[in-house]
Amino acid sequence: MSRFLTVGAAQLGPIERRHSRREVVERLRALLEQGRRAGCELVVFPELALTTFFPRWWMEDQAEIDFFFEREMPSADTAPLFEDARRAGIGFCLGYAELTREDGRTRRFNTAILVERDGRIVSRYRKIHLPGHAGHEPARAFQHLEKRYFEPGNLGFPVVRAFGGLIGMCICNDRRWPETYRVMGLQGVEMVLLGYNTPLHNPPAPDHDEHSWFHNALSLQAGAYQNGTWVVGVAKGGIEEGVPSLADSMIVAPSGKIVARAPSVGDELIAHRCDLDAGRSYKTTTFNFALHRQPEQYRLIVDRKGAIEPP
Repeated sequence: MSRFLTVGAAQLGPIERRHSRREVVERLRALLEQGRRAGCELVVFPELALTTFFPRWWMEDQAEIDFFFEREMPSADTAPLFEDARRAGIGFCLGYAELTREDGRTRRFNTAILVERDGRIVSRYRKIHLPGHAGHEPARAFQHLEKRYFEPGNLGFPVVRAFGGLIGMCICNDRRWPETYRVMGLQGVEMVLLGYNTPLHNPPAPDHDEHSWFHNALSLQAGAYQNGTWVVGVAKGGIEEGVPSLADSMIVAPSGKIVARAPSVGDELIAHRCDLDAGRSYKTTTFNFALHRQPEQYRLIVDRKGAIEPP
Protein backbone atom coordinates (compact mmCIF):
# COMPACT_ATOMS: atom_id res chain seq x y z
CA MET A 1 0.00 0.00 0.00
CA SER A 2 1.45 3.37 -1.05
CA ARG A 3 2.10 6.19 1.38
CA PHE A 4 1.09 9.61 0.08
CA LEU A 5 2.15 13.04 1.34
CA THR A 6 0.76 16.19 -0.24
CA VAL A 7 3.48 18.81 -0.11
CA GLY A 8 3.41 22.49 -1.03
CA ALA A 9 6.41 24.51 -2.18
CA ALA A 10 5.74 28.03 -0.87
CA GLN A 11 7.84 30.32 -3.05
CA LEU A 12 8.39 33.90 -1.91
CA GLY A 13 8.91 37.01 -3.97
CA PRO A 14 11.32 39.73 -2.84
CA ILE A 15 11.60 40.79 0.80
CA GLU A 16 12.94 44.31 1.21
CA ARG A 17 15.04 45.48 4.12
CA ARG A 18 12.19 47.78 5.23
CA HIS A 19 9.77 44.86 5.61
CA SER A 20 9.21 43.82 9.22
CA ARG A 21 9.16 40.24 10.46
CA ARG A 22 5.44 40.56 11.07
CA GLU A 23 4.80 41.65 7.49
CA VAL A 24 6.76 38.69 6.19
CA VAL A 25 5.06 36.25 8.54
CA GLU A 26 1.68 37.44 7.23
CA ARG A 27 2.83 36.43 3.75
CA LEU A 28 3.90 33.03 5.07
CA ARG A 29 0.52 32.61 6.74
CA ALA A 30 -1.25 33.43 3.47
CA LEU A 31 0.79 30.78 1.67
CA LEU A 32 0.07 28.29 4.45
CA GLU A 33 -3.64 28.98 3.96
CA GLN A 34 -3.25 28.32 0.25
CA GLY A 35 -1.60 25.06 1.20
CA ARG A 36 -4.51 24.17 3.46
CA ARG A 37 -6.96 24.78 0.62
CA ALA A 38 -4.83 22.62 -1.66
CA GLY A 39 -4.89 19.77 0.86
CA CYS A 40 -1.22 20.06 1.82
CA GLU A 41 0.06 18.22 4.87
CA LEU A 42 3.51 19.85 4.63
CA VAL A 43 4.46 23.34 3.35
CA VAL A 44 8.08 24.22 2.60
CA PHE A 45 9.35 27.82 2.81
CA PRO A 46 12.64 29.17 1.39
CA GLU A 47 16.05 29.78 2.91
CA LEU A 48 16.25 32.86 5.19
CA ALA A 49 12.51 33.27 4.72
CA LEU A 50 11.96 35.93 7.41
CA THR A 51 14.21 38.71 6.07
CA THR A 52 15.84 40.06 2.98
CA PHE A 53 18.97 38.16 1.90
CA PHE A 54 21.31 40.22 4.08
CA PRO A 55 24.66 38.57 3.12
CA ARG A 56 24.65 40.80 0.04
CA TRP A 57 25.82 43.71 2.25
CA TRP A 58 29.11 44.31 4.09
CA MET A 59 28.30 45.26 7.69
CA GLU A 60 30.69 45.82 10.59
CA ASP A 61 28.27 46.71 13.39
CA GLN A 62 27.44 43.40 15.09
CA ALA A 63 24.11 44.74 16.35
CA GLU A 64 23.16 45.61 12.78
CA ILE A 65 24.10 42.09 11.67
CA ASP A 66 22.30 40.40 14.55
CA PHE A 67 19.07 42.21 13.68
CA PHE A 68 18.62 39.60 10.94
CA PHE A 69 19.02 36.63 13.33
CA GLU A 70 16.42 34.77 15.41
CA ARG A 71 17.29 34.04 19.04
CA GLU A 72 14.34 31.73 19.61
CA MET A 73 11.91 29.72 17.52
CA PRO A 74 9.03 30.16 17.68
CA SER A 75 9.43 33.84 18.45
CA ALA A 76 6.75 36.40 19.19
CA ASP A 77 6.67 37.28 15.49
CA THR A 78 6.58 33.70 14.18
CA ALA A 79 4.18 32.28 16.80
CA PRO A 80 1.09 33.06 14.64
CA LEU A 81 2.50 30.89 11.85
CA PHE A 82 3.03 28.00 14.27
CA GLU A 83 -0.51 28.45 15.62
CA ASP A 84 -2.10 28.54 12.17
CA ALA A 85 -0.23 25.41 11.18
CA ARG A 86 -1.11 23.54 14.35
CA ARG A 87 -4.80 24.40 14.05
CA ALA A 88 -4.87 23.33 10.42
CA GLY A 89 -2.87 20.16 11.09
CA ILE A 90 -0.19 21.20 8.59
CA GLY A 91 3.54 20.87 9.12
CA PHE A 92 6.15 23.16 7.62
CA CYS A 93 9.84 23.65 6.92
CA LEU A 94 11.22 27.14 7.58
CA GLY A 95 14.62 28.65 6.83
CA TYR A 96 16.04 31.46 8.97
CA ALA A 97 19.24 32.92 10.45
CA GLU A 98 19.81 31.31 13.87
CA LEU A 99 21.71 32.92 16.75
CA THR A 100 22.37 30.53 19.61
CA ARG A 101 24.66 29.88 22.58
CA GLU A 102 26.61 26.63 22.33
CA ASP A 103 29.90 25.50 23.81
CA GLY A 104 30.04 28.66 25.90
CA ARG A 105 29.96 31.05 22.94
CA THR A 106 27.56 32.78 20.59
CA ARG A 107 27.17 31.00 17.28
CA ARG A 108 25.38 31.92 14.06
CA PHE A 109 24.02 29.47 11.51
CA ASN A 110 21.94 29.45 8.33
CA THR A 111 19.26 27.10 9.59
CA ALA A 112 16.11 25.22 8.60
CA ILE A 113 13.65 23.53 10.94
CA LEU A 114 11.04 20.87 10.30
CA VAL A 115 7.80 21.33 12.23
CA GLU A 116 5.34 18.44 12.50
CA ARG A 117 1.58 18.82 12.16
CA ASP A 118 1.16 19.18 15.93
CA GLY A 119 3.56 22.15 16.09
CA ARG A 120 6.63 20.27 17.39
CA ILE A 121 10.05 21.03 15.94
CA VAL A 122 11.21 17.53 15.00
CA SER A 123 14.43 18.28 13.10
CA ARG A 124 16.96 21.06 12.61
CA TYR A 125 19.52 21.46 9.84
CA ARG A 126 22.35 24.00 9.64
CA LYS A 127 23.78 24.82 6.21
CA ILE A 128 27.11 23.13 5.60
CA HIS A 129 28.24 24.30 2.15
CA LEU A 130 28.52 28.06 2.68
CA PRO A 131 29.20 29.87 -0.62
CA GLY A 132 30.69 33.27 -1.25
CA HIS A 133 33.48 35.04 0.61
CA ALA A 134 34.37 36.46 4.03
CA GLY A 135 36.39 39.56 3.06
CA HIS A 136 35.13 42.92 1.87
CA GLU A 137 34.92 43.07 -1.94
CA PRO A 138 33.37 46.47 -2.64
CA ALA A 139 34.04 46.29 -6.37
CA ARG A 140 31.19 43.81 -6.69
CA ALA A 141 27.73 45.08 -7.59
CA PHE A 142 26.60 43.08 -4.56
CA GLN A 143 28.45 40.77 -2.22
CA HIS A 144 27.84 37.24 -0.98
CA LEU A 145 29.13 37.19 2.58
CA GLU A 146 27.75 33.96 3.98
CA LYS A 147 31.26 32.93 5.01
CA ARG A 148 31.43 36.11 7.11
CA TYR A 149 28.04 35.96 8.80
CA PHE A 150 27.60 32.20 9.35
CA GLU A 151 29.73 29.28 10.40
CA PRO A 152 29.37 25.89 8.67
CA GLY A 153 26.63 23.72 10.09
CA ASN A 154 27.55 21.23 12.81
CA LEU A 155 24.59 18.82 12.72
CA GLY A 156 25.45 16.81 9.62
CA PHE A 157 22.60 15.85 7.28
CA PRO A 158 20.00 14.30 9.61
CA VAL A 159 17.10 12.24 8.31
CA VAL A 160 14.11 11.83 10.61
CA ARG A 161 10.89 9.83 10.68
CA ALA A 162 8.15 12.41 10.16
CA PHE A 163 5.02 12.87 8.05
CA GLY A 164 4.85 9.11 7.58
CA GLY A 165 8.21 8.94 5.85
CA LEU A 166 11.93 9.64 6.06
CA ILE A 167 12.58 13.37 5.69
CA GLY A 168 15.83 15.32 5.31
CA MET A 169 16.74 18.95 4.70
CA CYS A 170 19.46 20.98 3.05
CA ILE A 171 19.86 24.64 2.06
CA CYS A 172 20.68 26.41 -1.20
CA ASN A 173 24.32 25.75 -2.16
CA ASP A 174 24.12 22.31 -0.54
CA ARG A 175 22.04 21.23 -3.54
CA ARG A 176 25.04 21.48 -5.86
CA TRP A 177 27.11 18.94 -3.91
CA PRO A 178 26.33 15.24 -4.52
CA GLU A 179 27.59 14.37 -1.04
CA THR A 180 24.58 16.21 0.40
CA TYR A 181 22.08 13.83 -1.16
CA ARG A 182 24.21 10.71 -0.79
CA VAL A 183 24.66 11.12 2.98
CA MET A 184 20.87 11.38 3.29
CA GLY A 185 20.41 8.60 0.74
CA LEU A 186 22.50 6.33 2.96
CA GLN A 187 19.86 6.94 5.63
CA GLY A 188 17.07 5.90 3.29
CA VAL A 189 15.74 9.44 2.75
CA GLU A 190 12.41 9.63 0.92
CA MET A 191 11.98 13.41 0.67
CA VAL A 192 14.55 16.22 0.77
CA LEU A 193 13.31 19.73 1.63
CA LEU A 194 15.43 22.51 0.19
CA GLY A 195 15.11 26.30 0.38
CA TYR A 196 17.31 28.68 -1.59
CA ASN A 197 18.19 32.27 -2.54
CA THR A 198 20.16 32.27 -5.80
CA PRO A 199 21.26 35.50 -7.54
CA LEU A 200 21.06 35.31 -11.32
CA HIS A 201 24.46 36.98 -11.61
CA ASN A 202 27.61 35.29 -10.31
CA PRO A 203 30.30 38.03 -10.14
CA PRO A 204 33.33 35.66 -10.01
CA ALA A 205 31.96 33.56 -12.89
CA PRO A 206 29.57 35.56 -15.09
CA ASP A 207 29.77 32.89 -17.77
CA HIS A 208 27.60 30.75 -15.47
CA ASP A 209 24.75 33.26 -15.44
CA GLU A 210 22.94 31.99 -18.53
CA HIS A 211 22.91 28.48 -17.06
CA SER A 212 21.29 29.33 -13.70
CA TRP A 213 17.96 27.67 -14.46
CA PHE A 214 19.60 24.61 -15.97
CA HIS A 215 22.04 24.18 -13.07
CA ASN A 216 19.24 24.48 -10.53
CA ALA A 217 17.09 21.82 -12.17
CA LEU A 218 20.10 19.61 -12.92
CA SER A 219 21.19 19.57 -9.28
CA LEU A 220 17.72 18.75 -7.94
CA GLN A 221 16.95 16.15 -10.58
CA ALA A 222 20.30 14.36 -10.22
CA GLY A 223 20.02 14.29 -6.42
CA ALA A 224 16.50 12.88 -6.65
CA TYR A 225 17.24 10.19 -9.22
CA GLN A 226 20.59 9.03 -7.84
CA ASN A 227 19.10 8.52 -4.37
CA GLY A 228 15.53 7.49 -5.21
CA THR A 229 14.02 10.42 -3.32
CA TRP A 230 11.61 13.29 -3.75
CA VAL A 231 13.23 16.75 -3.72
CA VAL A 232 11.21 19.88 -2.94
CA GLY A 233 13.14 22.99 -4.01
CA VAL A 234 11.69 26.33 -2.87
CA ALA A 235 13.05 29.75 -3.84
CA LYS A 236 12.92 33.33 -2.78
CA GLY A 237 13.05 34.97 -6.19
CA GLY A 238 12.43 38.17 -8.10
CA ILE A 239 14.34 41.46 -7.86
CA GLU A 240 15.20 41.94 -4.19
CA GLU A 241 17.00 45.14 -3.18
CA GLY A 242 18.08 45.55 -6.82
CA VAL A 243 19.43 42.00 -7.15
CA PRO A 244 17.61 39.67 -9.59
CA SER A 245 17.28 36.19 -8.11
CA LEU A 246 16.26 32.84 -9.51
CA ALA A 247 12.78 31.66 -8.63
CA ASP A 248 11.90 28.40 -10.44
CA SER A 249 10.69 26.46 -7.39
CA MET A 250 9.99 22.84 -8.25
CA ILE A 251 9.03 19.42 -6.94
CA VAL A 252 11.08 16.55 -8.36
CA ALA A 253 10.07 12.89 -8.25
CA PRO A 254 12.47 10.01 -7.47
CA SER A 255 12.60 9.36 -11.22
CA GLY A 256 14.25 12.75 -11.63
CA LYS A 257 11.22 14.15 -13.43
CA ILE A 258 9.89 17.59 -12.47
CA VAL A 259 6.23 17.12 -11.50
CA ALA A 260 5.43 20.71 -10.43
CA ARG A 261 7.15 23.99 -11.24
CA ALA A 262 6.39 27.61 -10.29
CA PRO A 263 5.78 29.83 -13.33
CA SER A 264 6.11 33.17 -11.49
CA VAL A 265 8.85 34.95 -9.52
CA GLY A 266 6.56 36.06 -6.69
CA ASP A 267 4.66 34.61 -3.76
CA GLU A 268 3.19 31.37 -5.07
CA LEU A 269 2.36 27.88 -3.87
CA ILE A 270 2.72 24.78 -6.01
CA ALA A 271 1.61 21.42 -4.65
CA HIS A 272 1.88 17.74 -5.48
CA ARG A 273 0.60 14.50 -3.96
CA CYS A 274 3.81 12.55 -3.49
CA ASP A 275 3.94 8.77 -3.23
CA LEU A 276 6.68 8.18 -0.66
CA ASP A 277 7.10 4.65 -1.97
CA ALA A 278 7.87 5.87 -5.50
CA GLY A 279 11.61 5.70 -4.80
CA ARG A 280 11.54 2.06 -3.76
CA SER A 281 12.12 0.68 -7.27
CA TYR A 282 15.25 2.85 -7.61
CA LYS A 283 16.53 1.94 -4.15
CA THR A 284 16.12 -1.80 -4.82
CA THR A 285 17.49 -1.95 -8.39
CA THR A 286 19.77 0.61 -10.08
CA PHE A 287 20.69 2.34 -6.82
CA ASN A 288 20.66 -0.62 -4.46
CA PHE A 289 23.50 0.76 -2.36
CA ALA A 290 24.13 -2.41 -0.37
CA LEU A 291 24.48 -4.44 -3.55
CA HIS A 292 26.38 -2.06 -5.81
CA ARG A 293 28.34 0.55 -3.83
CA GLN A 294 32.11 0.10 -3.38
CA PRO A 295 32.99 2.42 -0.46
CA GLU A 296 36.61 1.23 -0.27
CA GLN A 297 37.15 2.79 -3.71
CA TYR A 298 35.83 6.18 -2.61
CA ARG A 299 38.45 7.07 0.03
CA LEU A 300 39.48 10.27 -1.73
CA ILE A 301 36.03 11.72 -1.07
CA VAL A 302 36.67 11.91 2.66
CA ASP A 303 40.48 11.90 2.75
CA ARG A 304 41.04 14.81 0.35
CA LYS A 305 39.35 18.21 0.40
CA GLY A 306 40.72 19.92 -2.70
CA ALA A 307 41.64 18.43 -6.07
CA ILE A 308 45.27 17.36 -6.63
CA GLU A 309 46.26 16.53 -10.18
CA PRO A 310 48.20 13.31 -10.86
CA PRO A 311 51.93 13.64 -11.60
